Amino acid sequence: MDPNLNEWLNLTLRWFHLIAGIMWIGSSFFFVWLDSNLEAPKGVDSTKASLEGELWMVHSGGFYEVKKCKPGPGEMPEHLHWFKWEATFTWISGFLLLCLVYYLSNGIYLIDPQVSNLSAGAATLVGLACLTGSWFVYDLLFQSPLAKNGKVAAAISLMLLFALIYGLCHVFSGRGAFIHLGAIFGTIMVLNVWVRILPAQTQMIDATRRSEMPDFNLGLEAKRRSMHNSYMTLPVLFMMISNHYAALYGAELNWLVLVLLVVVGSCVRHYMIVKHGQAAWVLAPVIVCLVALWVLTSPKPVDSQSYAPSRVTPSLKTTQEIISRRCLACHSINPTDQDFPVAPAGITFDTPELIEAYADRIKARAVVSKTMPLRNKTGITTEERVLLGKWLETISPIEE
Repeated sequence: MDPNLNEWLNLTLRWFHLIAGIMWIGSSFFFVWLDSNLEAPKGVDSTKASLEGELWMVHSGGFYEVKKCKPGPGEMPEHLHWFKWEATFTWISGFLLLCLVYYLSNGIYLIDPQVSNLSAGAATLVGLACLTGSWFVYDLLFQSPLAKNGKVAAAISLMLLFALIYGLCHVFSGRGAFIHLGAIFGTIMVLNVWVRILPAQTQMIDATRRSEMPDFNLGLEAKRRSMHNSYMTLPVLFMMISNHYAALYGAELNWLVLVLLVVVGSCVRHYMIVKHGQAAWVLAPVIVCLVALWVLTSPKPVDSQSYAPSRVTPSLKTTQEIISRRCLACHSINPTDQDFPVAPAGITFDTPELIEAYADRIKARAVVSKTMPLRNKTGITTEERVLLGKWLETISPIEE
C-alpha cells in the first residue's frame, strides 16, 4: 500500500474511531449515572405506577427534567430516541483500524518470534477466531442456567477471561495481545447491544403498540448486558492507548500486567457506578493492583556479567555501530525497511546528537522492555542490548 495512503487511512480511522467511541461511552456513562441518581417521584405525577424516578439537571444555562417510566399498553410516545449507532460505528472503525495496523502489515505489530512462531496469516486467523469465539463463550455462559446465580457466573467469566489473557500473551506480541483484548471486549459490547439489548427493547415497544403490557423482565435482561458493557469501558480505553506504553505490554509478565489493568479499570468503574459510600472497598484492590503494576513494570537491572564485551565501557562510536546495524533500517531519514518507508513517529538516529537526544527512549525500548527492534527483524543480540544499556548509564551531555 502506498505509504501516504496508509498514513491517511490510519489517521482518518483513528479520528472516526475516537469520535464514535466518545459518543458511545459518553452516552453509556450518562445513562448509568442517571440510573444511580434518580430520585423518588414527587408532585402530581408521583402517584403514577409507571413512573420509576425523576431528576432535575442544569447544563449550559438550561434546566432539564428527566423521568424514568415503565410505559403501559398504548403509552409509547410518537418519537423515541435510540442510542445504538454510536456503538456500531465505534466497532466498525475499530475493526478496520485493527485490520490496517495489525492484519495488513505483515504481522509487524502482531507477532513476536520470542513468543510464538506463527506466520502473519495464521496470527490473523487466530485473532479473528478470538473475536468471534469469545462472544459465543460469553453469551452462552450468560444465557445458561449458571447466569441465575450472578456471583457464580461472574467467577466463571473472570476465570475464562484470565485464561484468555494468558493465552493471548503467549500467542501474540505484547502489543498485539493488549489490543486484541480491547477488540474482544469491544466486540462483546457491540453484540450485546445488537443481539440482546435492542431486541429486548423492541419486543417491549411492540407489545405496548399492540396495547399489551410489555414483559419488563426483558428490560432487566437488557439492563444486565448494558451493565456488563459499562464495566468493560475503562479496560477497553486502557487497551486503546496501551500501544504507547512499552513498559506495560513489554513487561516480562505482561499477561499479569494486563489482568491487573482489567481489575483496576473494572473496580474504578464500579466506584463510579455505585454510590461512593457503598463502594469505598474497591479502593483497596485498586491500590494493591497499582503497586503491583509499578513493581512489574519497573526496569530490571541488566545482567552484564555473563557477556565479555559488556565488561568494557562502550563508547559513542560503539553505540553508533550497533544502532546503525540494528535501528537505522527504520529510524533514519531514508529508511531501508520496506514496512516503514517513513521513520516511525518521526524518530531518527542518523547523528550522534540524535542518538543522545533519544537516549532514554532507546533504553526503554531496546534495553529494558526489549520491544525494539520490532520482531527483532534486524537480529540485535543480548550482548548488544547490554552494551547499549551500559553506554546509556554513562552518557553525558554533548560538549559544544
